[in-house]
Amino acid sequence: MKFRFLLWMLGRLMAKASRDNPAFQQQLVDRDMQFQLHTLDGKIARHFIVKNQRISSKRGPAPEPAFALGFKDGAYGFATMSAKNKQLAFMQGIQNKDIQIQGNPALVLWFQGLTKYLMPKKPGSAEKKAA
Repeated sequence: MKFRFLLWMLGRLMAKASRDNPAFQQQLVDRDMQFQLHTLDGKIARHFIVKNQRISSKRGPAPEPAFALGFKDGAYGFATMSAKNKQLAFMQGIQNKDIQIQGNPALVLWFQGLTKYLMPKKPGSAEKKAA
C-alpha cells in the first residue's frame, strides 16, 4: 500500500514540477514517452506520460514504455525509493536482481536525475545562495 501511494505521490509531484519549475521543465524538452514503475509480480504498476514538457501519470502498466523499473515487491520498492542514499539502494538492488530494468538504461538515469527537483527546499538554502 505504501508503494502504491508513493508512486501516486511521485506522479503528483512530477506533474506539479512540470507546470511550475522551469529547471524541471528543461529536463523534459524533446522527451515524449511513457515509462513505468511496477512490482515484478505485476500487482502494482503506475505509468508516467511525458508529453509537451508536462508529466502526468495513470495507474496500471504502460502500453509501450520507453523504460520500466520493476521492484521485487511493494515493500522493497518503497524502501528503495525512500532510502537516504537512493543511488546506492538502486545499485545494490540492480546487482542483487531485486530491481529489473527493461528498455533504455540511460533513460533510467535521466529519471533519477529528475527526482532531485522534487525534494523540498531546505530552510536557509535560499539565503545561502543570496549571500
